Amino acid sequence: MTEQLVRSALPVYAVELDKALIARLQGLAEQHPNLTVVPGDVLETDLAGIAAGLRIHLYGNLPYYITSPILHHFFRYADLIDEIHVVIQWEVAQRLTARPGTKSYGYLSVATQFYSRPELVLKLPRGAFRPPPEVGSALVTLRLPGQNANLGLENGVAFLEFVKTCFGQKRKTLANNLRGLAEPARVRELLQHLRLRGDARAEQLTVAELAGVYRVISSA
Repeated sequence: MTEQLVRSALPVYAVELDKALIARLQGLAEQHPNLTVVPGDVLETDLAGIAAGLRIHLYGNLPYYITSPILHHFFRYADLIDEIHVVIQWEVAQRLTARPGTKSYGYLSVATQFYSRPELVLKLPRGAFRPPPEVGSALVTLRLPGQNANLGLENGVAFLEFVKTCFGQKRKTLANNLRGLAEPARVRELLQHLRLRGDARAEQLTVAELAGVYRVISSA
């Protein structure tokens, strides 16, 4: 992937933790002056500092077991990022792109679609990797901004904490999951005011509808 990117002649910064891969990247950097190797953990990487005022396009094969934390780290820099192209586990790719009312739709779907417009671009066979993984993989593109650009929420972090509460126990209704914020009867009343079912579950609501619930609960 890095070999392809450096051919663009644009500045490329390769963040890598594995020492063996760092050595290979440094060899590549000797051939391509536009490549800078950044040894370290991507979860602790200051993307704004690396970008130094430039817009960011992110590319990567993400470690499958920490895909969600990495994406949340990227979203901290959402205002600086134009696109994210990542290879991730197939099931996680389905979650990022899932629609309300489907089995895969949950908190990660809402968080991703709040910050970006996700597209499942390509399903990758296990044989494309050495050694082959035990799970399927997919290439996903996230184009920023997402629905946050139109929702007018001042605090995206607070909204997503609210969404996490909404999905706290997925099979329970919003009235039950939000009982720590308002009485269930009050939650049902507010839902009906928004023309939503009083017994609605988080998995049934769009990002915009969840934002509407967040507003009325926050101001209640």
